[in-house]
Amino acid sequence: MEQYASLYSVYDELNESYDYDALASFLSEAIKENEKINTALVLDLACGTGKLTFKLRERGYDMTGVDLSSGMLSVAHEYAVRNGINDVLFLCQDMTEFELYGTVDACVCTLDSINYLTKLSDIKKCFSLVHNYLIPDGVFIFDVNTPYRFKEIYGNNDFILENENSLCAWQNEYNEKTKICKFYLSIFKENEDGRYNRYDEIQKEKCYERKQIEKALNESGFEIIAVYGDINKKPAENTDEKWYFIARCIK
Repeated sequence: MEQYASLYSVYDELNESYDYDALASFLSEAIKENEKINTALVLDLACGTGKLTFKLRERGYDMTGVDLSSGMLSVAHEYAVRNGINDVLFLCQDMTEFELYGTVDACVCTLDSINYLTKLSDIKKCFSLVHNYLIPDGVFIFDVNTPYRFKEIYGNNDFILENENSLCAWQNEYNEKTKICKFYLSIFKENEDGRYNRYDEIQKEKCYERKQIEKALNESGFEIIAVYGDINKKPAENTDEKWYFIARCIK
């Protein structure tokens, strides 16, 4: 089943409080601090509805967005059409098999998209492709959910996400042995007549240790520049909920 097969239609509504501007500023600053040439072309891998893609475009980058979900990309396309944006390329592709028309200067992959790759071999495929399409010394920035988040925050807990017109009931099931967390989502979206439609889907994320990610980066041809515990560049610790990796492509 396609990830976000139902959630795409309410994803932005349920995440309306997320600070994409702050994330875009962090990424832009990190690119500028670590680039060896002026970065112009940026790939947003697993771009979803394009919220971050458009924020980075506003900061002057020539953007390409790749995502497996056709539903997510339809939301991005509709936003682009409404706002007269015709210079962002969106491609519906798997992050372990994507193909670009040429190289890019930097790549970002955020919102724990790497955790959706539930095999370490798939992470290595993804990293190798990013390495292939990055220019020499190109910057790769991504985040992952940490073991602490999987064990202490997700666990077997339940959450409710809601706004004025939609609601998502979110139940977690974390398997300590397999390191797989299943998210059981029930989505309720209000129609114009006041009635609600219900959609159900299951998503999965895999918990990885920091050393596994670092080894995969090194084996894929990357030099690790830094690992932060938040977008304020706090040094990474075991009690962080997210880790932000900054790496350089060595060719």
